Formats: sequence, structure tokens, C-alpha cells
Amino acid sequence: MAPVGIIGLGLLGSAVAGRLRSAGRDVLGHDVVAERQRALEAIGGRAVASAPAVAEAADPICVVLPSLAAVEDVVLGSRGLAAVARGRTIVQMSTISPALTERLARECAARDVAFLDCPISGTSGMVARGDGIIFVGGDHGVYERWRPLLETILPRAVHVGAAGQAMVLKLVANLLVAVHSAAAAEALAMVERAGLDLPQALELLGSSAATSRMLEVRGPLIVKRDFPAQMKLDLFMKDLHLIQEAAAALGATVPLTDVAQGLYAAAQTAGHGSEDLAVVVTALARR
Repeated sequence: MAPVGIIGLGLLGSAVAGRLRSAGRDVLGHDVVAERQRALEAIGGRAVASAPAVAEAADPICVVLPSLAAVEDVVLGSRGLAAVARGRTIVQMSTISPALTERLARECAARDVAFLDCPISGTSGMVARGDGIIFVGGDHGVYERWRPLLETILPRAVHVGAAGQAMVLKLVANLLVAVHSAAAAEALAMVERAGLDLPQALELLGSSAATSRMLEVRGPLIVKRDFPAQMKLDLFMKDLHLIQEAAAALGATVPLTDVAQGLYAAAQTAGHGSEDLAVVVTALARR
């Protein structure tokens, strides 16, 4: 059994690696940050010097990178995965555009490289606990081949259609994350202004008809005004732009997303880009 490759060992990539190692899988990984490679080795994985080195030894190769440019370069560059992974499978887990996803799938197919569009919906902390879902797009036979592996990462890995369609669903999921997180921040800011006991109010709201996953995940961060990154605001801003671009391409209106994007942008401009997106509450406080 070949090792599973992971290119990109940031918050989400390291959570994926941890899930695979907990399931007893051999993991071969690469990241440009040496500290992340050492963290992989600390849990029993093996770090290698380059993405091509991962592709030459692993199958499948999971791509978990922070930007569209990084994904495009790693997959389609002169020494990219599409050039060196003939007969293997690329599992693309980064949040990118549907258009780029479709292009990657076409280019890989032309080079005899299988491709799955596999974005994860769930924070890095959720994934580390086995909580969340993998949306899967691509050839159904390739999905069935790798489904047992995907389900060692998260118990639900659901095929939703062609490559690109899973990415649309991921962007819709992140649309809800954006709006629900901003709504949780707005609600708890109002509770605080009213002089209510904030931790008690959070607990009561979580048991009410108003509860949401983002209230559950980000409510405690908002209450404590402590924002360790489960999803860095800087990275989430990229997702918000992708949501708006995809909506425009589809002719869909997203007015709530547009309002939320302005709040997140204000928090980013104020210097909170490295913190969790729950830090949006600070933008409300400044208003």
C-alpha cells in the first residue's frame, strides 16, 4: 500500500495528516515551512523535500494549499503533479474556484492522472476531531476507489457530481459560515451591550431555536475575545471573494454575503488577518 501524500501542512493539512496517521496510514508530506514538516514527523509521518518527491512515491496525493496560484503551480507547473503523477490520483482539497477546478481536472485527464475535487467543510479543529464533511466531485469510479481512504479522514465523504460542482457546494457552505459567524458576533455584541451575563447567554442561545454550528464553534471565542485561528481571516477573505465571483458567474445575488464581507474586511484592515474569523466582532465594536 503506497503512502498517502499531502502537499501543504498548514492548519487543515496537518489536521488531515493527523486523521490519516490515527488510522494507521503511512503519510508522506511536504510544506515550504520547515516547522510544519517537523510537526508531521513528530506524529510519525515522513517529510520530503519537494512536491514532486511526494508525487513520485505516494498515491493518492492530497493538495491542501492556501491560494489558487499555489494550487495551479503545484499541479500544472513544469514539475507539477500532472507531469509526474501518471497513473496516480490527485485529491484536491484546497478551496479554489470552480473554474480552476474544472481546468485542473481536464489537464490531469489529458496526462493520465485521475483527479478528485474534494473540498472539506469544517474548521481545522473540527477535522482533527473527525467532525465535518468532504464534498467530492469527479469520476464516480475514482471516488469509489478512494472512498474508504477519504472516510478515514472524515466519516462522510459524499459524491455530489462532476469536478467543480463539489467546489461550488464548498463555497456555498462557506457563504453560510461567513453570514452565520457575523450574525453570531452581532448577536453576542448586543447581549454584551445589554449587560447580560455573556457566557450564560451563549449557553441559552445554544439551546434555543437560534442555535447554529457557527454560534457553537465561534461563540466561545467571541465571548472570551480570544481568537486563535481555526480559519485565519486572511485566508477566509480569499474564500469570500471566490464566493462573490462564483455567485456573479451564476447570476445569483448574495446581499448578506456582501454585507458580511465588508465587516470581515474592516477587521482585516485593522490588523486581525492572522486571527480566527470570529474576530469580526471587533469590527462591530468599532462601529
